[in-house]
Formats: sequence, structure tokens, C-alpha cells
Amino acid sequence: MAKQKLSITPENKRERCVTGIDSLDSILNGGVPKGNCVLITGSCGTGKTTLSLEFLVHGALDSDNCLFISVTESSVKMLNNIVPYDFFDEELIDKGKLNFVDMPDIYTNINIVHKSEFEFEDINKIVKEIEKIVIEKDIHRLVMDSITSVCFQLKTEEKIRDFILNLMKMLSSHDCTSLLVSEISPEEPRYSLYGVEEAIADGIVLMGNLERHGDLLRTLQVVKMRGTEHSRAKYVLDLTPVGVLMVPLLKGGAVEGRD
Repeated sequence: MAKQKLSITPENKRERCVTGIDSLDSILNGGVPKGNCVLITGSCGTGKTTLSLEFLVHGALDSDNCLFISVTESSVKMLNNIVPYDFFDEELIDKGKLNFVDMPDIYTNINIVHKSEFEFEDINKIVKEIEKIVIEKDIHRLVMDSITSVCFQLKTEEKIRDFILNLMKMLSSHDCTSLLVSEISPEEPRYSLYGVEEAIADGIVLMGNLERHGDLLRTLQVVKMRGTEHSRAKYVLDLTPVGVLMVPLLKGGAVEGRD
């Protein structure tokens, strides 16, 4: 039997999913490698949801069909509380470029809404139901907020690993670049609540809070990203109506462009 040849795409030839957040695209040498599954992780109030939604809005403006799966709160409530972007157009929703699905509705569709713990067969049903939406709406950018809440109902590391691996494999097979939001406490020594998510994900973007002169600054650091070279420096970010703005955090805690 002839050996199968492996086709390896050089890093600089990998097609990129441009986030639309200029500083982040610069850090990643052009954007997230297409098909990657990235963990957006950090404690409460660090801007994870806002950054993830901007990733989808820019994709929708660039003609990508995008999907936001809200796990912990309704999409309507989330949109009402998000930063009002100057570049956001409600027609993106009307035209089907920007789609919102609440995870409880997915649970209802597959009849597992009342379960306190999911089994392996439930994991397969969840992934297949998400795949159905991805195929029907031709989704190429996806955000799940948060993956931690889904993992809470999986209980064991084995089930968590199975769910994330199956989800990643499915999304990648449809050329879908995804951001999975992960909640951790400020004191957490690892990048995810269970420690499983960070090992499996193609990338990790760590978001945090930094106290400086009485101010609480939001920070971002790309810890890993398969398929591209990237900066591992820490950046300070602001959430503004024109989008996420980032400046380098210099040694000693100073911020570029600030006293």
C-alpha cells in the first residue's frame, strides 16, 4: 500500500481570518489562521465578550456569515449591554450575516434541557445540532460564550475533552474560525477552569485586569497560536465605540503613549 503524502502549508502561506482589530491582526501577523479554534480566556469584566463580538461584526461587514452562541444569558440582553459600536449595522442581522442563537434553545431542540449532567451521547447531539446551524447558515466565524458554562454540565475531564475535540474538528472541517470564551478567576494559575480547554485549543488569548495608579486597566496577551508566529507581549486595551484599541504595556508597567 502506497504511503499517503502529508501536505504541509508553510506558516506564511496559511490563509488568515482577519479579526478587524488592527493591533490584534498585527500581533498575529495578519490574523487568526483560518479554521483555528481559539480560547478567549480571562476573569470577569476583562472585555472577552466585547472583543469576540467585534470579531464577528467585522466578519459580517466583510461578507462572512457569523454566529454567536450565547450560553449564559439571552442574546437580546447581551446586545443591549454591549459597547455601542459606531460601525454596527442592524441590517447585518436582518440579512443573516450576523446570527445569534441561545444555547438553551439548542438544548431544547435535542431534548436535554432538564439534565444536570450531560452524557457522551448528549455531547454528540450538541455538536451535531451546532453543525446543522453552521451548514444551514454557511457560518465561517463562530463565538461560543462561554464554553465554561457548557463544561460545567459535562463534569469530567474526559467528557470536556471529547466535547471540545469534536466541536473543534467539526468547525475546522467547515473552514470555520471560532472563539471559545472561557471564564477563570483572577487568581487562577492556568488559562482555563478545568485545564483541559487550554491544552486542546489552537490558540489562547489571555485577557486580564491590571491596577495602575488607582486605575483598573484591561490587558490582552496572545499566549499561543498554532500556525503563525506572534507577539507574546502584553497590551493594554480600551473598549470604545470605534472598536477595541490596544497599546503595548511597557516594562515596569508603563503604557505606551501615556505618562
